[in-house]
Amino acid sequence: MGRPGRRRRARCARRAGSARAAPGPWPGARPWGRSRHPVPPAAGPPRRTRAAGVRQDVRGVREEHGQEGNPRAREPSMSQSTTLTVLGAGALGAAMATRLGRTGHEVRLWNRTSEKASAAAEHAEGVTAVEDLGDAVAGASVVFTVLRDGPAVAEVMSAAFARLADDAVWVQASTVGPSSATDLAGLARDHGVAYLDAPVSGSTDPALQGTLIWLVAGSEDVLARARPVLDDLGSSVLHVGTGAEGSAVKLALNAWMAASTVAMSDVLALCDALGVDHAALVRALEAGPLAMPYELQKIGAMDDEAYAPGFGVRLALKDIDLAASADVPSSLFQAVRDRLEQTVAAGHGKDDLAAVDYRRQKRSSAA
Repeated sequence: MGRPGRRRRARCARRAGSARAAPGPWPGARPWGRSRHPVPPAAGPPRRTRAAGVRQDVRGVREEHGQEGNPRAREPSMSQSTTLTVLGAGALGAAMATRLGRTGHEVRLWNRTSEKASAAAEHAEGVTAVEDLGDAVAGASVVFTVLRDGPAVAEVMSAAFARLADDAVWVQASTVGPSSATDLAGLARDHGVAYLDAPVSGSTDPALQGTLIWLVAGSEDVLARARPVLDDLGSSVLHVGTGAEGSAVKLALNAWMAASTVAMSDVLALCDALGVDHAALVRALEAGPLAMPYELQKIGAMDDEAYAPGFGVRLALKDIDLAASADVPSSLFQAVRDRLEQTVAAGHGKDDLAAVDYRRQKRSSAA
């Protein structure tokens, strides 16, 4: 049943839309500094429980595993079929919709440009592209937003609230930063909508395999309602708080991912200068504690110039600018931002983050 009587508060939409980066120490960025929304410390020492499927060994973080925490690709579970909506047919949104369709759900996929949703749904079992936003969300038990930024999410959801079912759960999976996440939670609260701040760690392949890591902030009751669907998409659900902590953790992860990828590119350049075979570097990393599976994958992608979109450079640049609101004095983050900006300017904005290596490849070709 729809919600025609809900109050619309334009100020909330404006407030959520105001999270755009303000001028800072570099063009288009905000100054580094203390976060407005730090993750609150948990009282007491770290705890470990032996409850099946649940581990709590990091203060304030509750980790729950689906399918016994299997990190590999998981078989779809057809046990609970329901109507779901994914708003946003980008690489991640389309992959999430495809996975949910495979698990037996009825999935509606919406995008501002309907052609993009249609293309994603064409060969995806159980997924239907819906052109009208209201029709897309009407009657859905869970609505996912997987859009570019906070202002886009606020605009789309403000237009969708009147058609949401009374018991719908809004799972906000876009990377928007803690400031916008707080504003979006207020927008949901003002419209009486159950809300989770729930970005993910992982991109298209983990989404298709059902091995995303959910970084969830919100009430435990709302999480319990959405949990069966989250389990169809992810191998782990980390309940990190009740406010905007999910978005805060996500920004930290993305900053680490961007910095480590730029570092790997420069290390490969160093290997080239020293005459070190990249296979020798990989063996040395794998033999000890310094191996990072993500970056080991990037070595192959960089060497092969395989920049097919996964997590795009332009999105990484957007997230580094969001992280600037924390006002942390960091020459590293500044250098990473410069490298991302140069990569976008070179025409690789939509390519995978491995494209930050384009300069090394360009030098190799010229040699």
